[in-house]
Order: sequence, then structure tokens, then C-alpha cells
Amino acid sequence: MSGGPELMTHHAYEEPSGYDGPYDEDGVEAPEDGKPVLTPEQRKKRRWKIVRRVSYAFVGLFFVLPAIAFVITYFLVDVPSPTQVAQNQSQAVTYLYSDGSPMGKDVPRGGNRVLLTPEQIPDIMKHAAIATEDDTFETNSGFDITGLLRAAYNQATGGVGGGSTISQQYIKKATDNDAPTLTRKWTELAKSFKMNQTYEKKDIITAYLNIIYFGRGAYGVGAASQAFFHKEAKDLSFSEAALLAGLIQQPGRSENPKVAHDRWNTALDRMVKNHYITAADRAAAQFPTPIPVEDSKQQAGAPPAFIVQQVKDELAAHDIPEDRYYAGGFQVQTTIDPKAQQAAEQVGSEALKDQVDDNLLNALVAVDPKTGGVLAYYGGKPIVQVNGQDQAGRDWANTPQNPGSSMKPFDLVAFLKMGKGLDATFDGSNNRVFDGRTVRNAGPSSSCSQQCTVADAMMRSANTVFYDMVLNQTKQGPVKEAARQAGVKTKDDGGQSVISIKDNNISIGGGDTQITPLDMAAAYATFAGNGERRDRHFVQKVTNSQKEVAYEAPADGKAAFDSDADKSRQIAGNVTEGLKPVIDFSHLHCPNGHECAGKTGTQQHTKVAGEPSWAGNMNSQTWMVGYTPSVSVAAWVGGDGNKPLHGKNNSPIYGATIAGPMWEKFLSLYLTGKSGERFDKVDRIGGEVAPPSTSDVATTTGSAPSTENNGDEGDGRGHDGRGHDGDNPSQSSTSSSNTPKHPKPTTSSKETPTSGDNPDN
Repeated sequence: MSGGPELMTHHAYEEPSGYDGPYDEDGVEAPEDGKPVLTPEQRKKRRWKIVRRVSYAFVGLFFVLPAIAFVITYFLVDVPSPTQVAQNQSQAVTYLYSDGSPMGKDVPRGGNRVLLTPEQIPDIMKHAAIATEDDTFETNSGFDITGLLRAAYNQATGGVGGGSTISQQYIKKATDNDAPTLTRKWTELAKSFKMNQTYEKKDIITAYLNIIYFGRGAYGVGAASQAFFHKEAKDLSFSEAALLAGLIQQPGRSENPKVAHDRWNTALDRMVKNHYITAADRAAAQFPTPIPVEDSKQQAGAPPAFIVQQVKDELAAHDIPEDRYYAGGFQVQTTIDPKAQQAAEQVGSEALKDQVDDNLLNALVAVDPKTGGVLAYYGGKPIVQVNGQDQAGRDWANTPQNPGSSMKPFDLVAFLKMGKGLDATFDGSNNRVFDGRTVRNAGPSSSCSQQCTVADAMMRSANTVFYDMVLNQTKQGPVKEAARQAGVKTKDDGGQSVISIKDNNISIGGGDTQITPLDMAAAYATFAGNGERRDRHFVQKVTNSQKEVAYEAPADGKAAFDSDADKSRQIAGNVTEGLKPVIDFSHLHCPNGHECAGKTGTQQHTKVAGEPSWAGNMNSQTWMVGYTPSVSVAAWVGGDGNKPLHGKNNSPIYGATIAGPMWEKFLSLYLTGKSGERFDKVDRIGGEVAPPSTSDVATTTGSAPSTENNGDEGDGRGHDGRGHDGDNPSQSSTSSSNTPKHPKPTTSSKETPTSGDNPDN
């Protein structure tokens, strides 16, 4: 290269800025890339420098800054006093009818409660709550680190159990804030800590027990001790204290015997573990049965008690549990129609006035097929006399009973889904034998020919046809599925009803199959609604004290019996065609200008030792369930269990004896003034045939009772009279000479039917 040296006299790389020479501080020659070579000791020092810096950052980020933030939060927050909390918990809930008119106010029963002092709450009650809810209460500072870690682990792994201390639970209830956010939890921890720095432990547990919810509408241990045991809190035994403490976690299920027993046992076990009671005390403990719910007595101006309970249950399923119910200043617009409710209460109270059997009970429910809203709800008397004392009555509209022949439309749905229809034929004669069991029809007009169409069998309520249909064609499972698709809520679905498929009693609504009037009205509403099911509900909308919508019922429906809406519509329409002739056959009437359809049902009484001879011919449950295009109604008249119900002169009652007239009168009252309506027409599944003929219907001339018997055994009009609905398979078949004779299968003497052979039992 001209003008320059031929060779470089130093290292063949350009020195980086700040580099003083070719060697590093330890005399090690630098590599060709310009970076100094570190010794093992230098590399170790450098790693520890990085670790220290990261550690400082970690401590600052996760400890110092949170500690500063916690201190700031600590001074900014306040701990609500029990007095303030009690005021917020005691807000009346306003109820409105569906049209917005006032129904009444549900006033909290603990609204006038007195807050107890530490001395007024016995130590055993405090100990029971501590053992059950927070066994580190005496030593923690408002929160429990191990509990928080355990809760985090449970959430991450799908386990159960939280980490809230008693102080945290107090704050949560006091602020009515249970939002799953970090902000809420952070503030809750600060308030819990501040509470423990401000108050003594005895004051904290007292404040907690003064505001916590125990069930039965009782906030605070003072109200709870009265609601459950009718005594002062200071007089609670350790066993009673254990039950109350156990219910804190599940107050909404306080009336469930199994839950109550389980929670009581849990509380006692934890009290032993924490040395609050001895093992001997635990072994000797007797479950403290709560008193009847006497404080359910309906107040003047309050909504019907059974409707209130249904609303509470519905709201609890939509994130407004009972312990928030009185704290939100809520206004509930129900689905209850004022005209319908008045009609239901009128016919319900009048139906049993002239009856001679004190065991008779009744219920009536009406549902709107177009919305699923419950229009009217009568569950019987809300207050009953027991040994001269007022007690809360049982809601018979939500109590499951054997549906009898009102179950047969679900048999028909399963049959129609197979592609078979109302024109299919079965042997409808009496006393048919299936697998060694004799099945009977109820009386002469309920039997049919050996070529009996399904349509005729439904009209006559021929048990032998439907027993055969389910046993040999549809099978039991599809019948259960049809009922659930229609809207029956079984215990598996969170409801009350039971549909048993362990035997063929399901086909005629007997055995272990039991359905509530509420479910029957809702299920038949799906037939009325052209096969579109809308979940039955009592609540249209709920608004809080700020007029914000807290809950609104969904308005959508779905095809019930088939994924194809047209197919579901066709199935429902065919069921309606099968049920329309039943009305006239049972000597009931549709409301003026309206088409209607329906089915009666009875369940035979099983005679027990000591009963009079006439009891063997009685029934224990009776039904009339039917609908127009705009309303579905279930009327039930029965007894509490297997009671031999009777009319005057010990005559049996049937589905069309009392329940039928209840149903008929309700529709007449409710639909008066409303435009007439008719069912939509659909194609007949399985082929077109003429409507069933009634030319061969049996008469009961010569055996008709006087009119004062209310038609309990037929009325001589040429077919099944009021009450004789053909559901009782072992009812006597005595008939007049006009009764048509049908061939019967040959049976041995051991197959001679008795009441015990009745598959409707």
C-alpha cells in the first residue's frame, strides 16, 4: 500500500471505545471479537450481581410497593358497623303483577331485630361459628395466609373450599360485594386487617353473628334462635348452636333435612377438633329439630306466601340468593296475572267447601304457553291449624303426586316420535295380562274393542292400550324423556318431580312416578304452544334500588320434541287432536268461544289394615290438566299420601269430580271477555283417519246417582260421567245391559285382579 507500512504492528482488531489496551485488568489477552474473556470467578460475581438486582426488583415489586399500597388503602377504608349493615339488610321487596299493578311487599322478618351485645351471645355459639367458619380466628390478623393459599390452590385445581376468615366474611356481607375481582379482594383484606387492629376479637365475632344470614329470613343469631328454636340466643344449647353455625354456609337449604343434618354433624366434628366440646358430648348429641316455620304467617298486604317462595328460589338460581334478597331494595315484576290469580284463589277456596272428606287438598296452576310465565298459582291454604296453632301450610302446587292417566299424553308423544299415530290400533279390552300381571280398565266406558285406535283409547282412557304401547313399543325411557322435553323438572334437573322407569307403571302414571301440578301445567303448555317449550318462570324482571335491571327472564323458546321445529309442532298438534275429545267425554266444557284439550287422571288408593271395606274402591289422587291456545291449567285434588278419598255416601272421587270443575270454572272466569281461539291444524302422523266414533260408548242407565253426589259414578248421559274418567284399572266393571261386550283374554284364577295387582298404584 503506497505511503503506509506493509504490516500492522498491533492486534488485528479495532479497539472498542474506552478500552485502554490489548489486555484486560487480569492481564488476559482480549479475544478477536473485542469482548474481554472472564475468569470463572468473574463470571460467578457477575451472575450474583444479576441475581441481587432481580431480587431487589422482586422485593420492591411484590413486597415494598404492595406494603405501601396496603398502608395507603388501610387509611382510606372504613369498616361498616353492624348497625349500618342491619339497616341495609332490612329492605322490603316490592312485588308487582305482570301488568305493573302492586301485589304487595315482602317485609323481612328480621327487620326489627335488636343487635346483641357480646354478653348476650353465649360462648358456645361463638365457638361453634369459629370452629365451623374460621378455626384460626383467635390468632389471625383478619386474614389467614395458609387459608388464602389453600383457596388459590383449590381454585386452580377445581377443588372446593375458600380461604375467607370471619373478618373477611363480615366485610363481604357488610359491603354486599362478592365480585370475583382483585380490587374487591384487596380492599376486603385491608378492611379485615383494620378491623382486627381496631376491635377486640369478642367484638368482631359479635358483629359477625349479628349480621350473618342463617336461613328462614333470619339475619343475625338473635333472629335465628327465635326462627329455628323459639328461644333467646343466650339459651342455645351446644347442639342448637352447632346447627345454626353449620347452616351459615348453606342458609338457603335450611329446610332440607339432609343438608341440615350434614351441616350439624360437620359443625360438631369441628367443635370437637377445636376442643370446644368433648368427644362424650359429641357422642351424646341429639339433632335439635327446628320448630315449624310459624313465622311464615302471611302479613296483611304481603304477596301470596307460596308465590314469594317460588320467586326466591328462582332468583337464587340467577345470582340473587336469599341473603341478598332483602339487601338490594328490589322490585320484582312477576308473571302473575291479577285476573288469573283472583280466579285461581276463588275456585281453589270454593272447591272443597261442600265436601265431606277432611283429607281433601287441592292446588291449581296456570301457565302462559306463549311465554312460559306462571299466570296463577294456588297451592292451598298458606296457614293451617295444627293442634290449635297457626302453622305454615304446605305448597301442594309444588308437591309431587302420582299423575295417573294425565301421564298418557307423554306416552303418546313417545309413540308419535316413532312415526306412529292416533289411527294405530291396540287391543283395548279389559283385564289383559302382561307378563303375568292383569291390567284393568276403569268401568265399562273405559274399555274398547280389540281393534281400538289410539285416539279412541285416549278419549276413553283405556289403561290396557297405553300399558301395552309403552311395554311393547315405545319402552319407558322415551316416555320419561318426552315428559322432560315437555317441561317436567325432575329432581335430577333441580326440580321436585320423579319419573321412574324401573317398571311399566310409568305408562299410566303410577308407581314411583310423581309429578307436581306446577310441572304438569308447564308440560301441557308445551302442547298448547305448538311444541315450543319455554321454561316456566315467575319473574319477568327485577330492578334494584337504583332502578337498574338486576335480572330479566329470557323470552326465547325452543322446539321440544324434535330438533326440527316443524316436526315438534306436528307432534304437539297430534297430541292436541288426541286430547280434544276427552273434554266432552268427561262431561266438561271448554270456555265459550275457545277450543280446549286435556286429560283427567286418578290414582287408586291402596287399602291398608284397619280401613273400612269401602276404602278399597277409593282413589287417592285426582287430576284435570288441559289447555286452550293461550293458557295451560293443572288442577289437582288429592290427599297427603295414600288416603282413601271419598265424596258423599262414601262414593269415590275421580279426575272429573272436583278437579275437573275447578279447571272448567277457572278457564271460564279467566277467559271471559277475551277473544275466542282455536288450535292450529297439523298433518296427522301415521295417516289421515276420521275422528273416533262415540257410537259404541257404554251407558250407565240405572246406576246414575242423584245430583247431590256431584256425579261421582256417572250421570247416565251415555258415557263416562263427571268423575268417571277411566283411570282406575281395578274399578268395578259392572254395567247396564247397554254396555258393549268385548272379548277378554283367558286368565287363570291366580291372575284374577285385586287391588294389589293394580299397576296404577
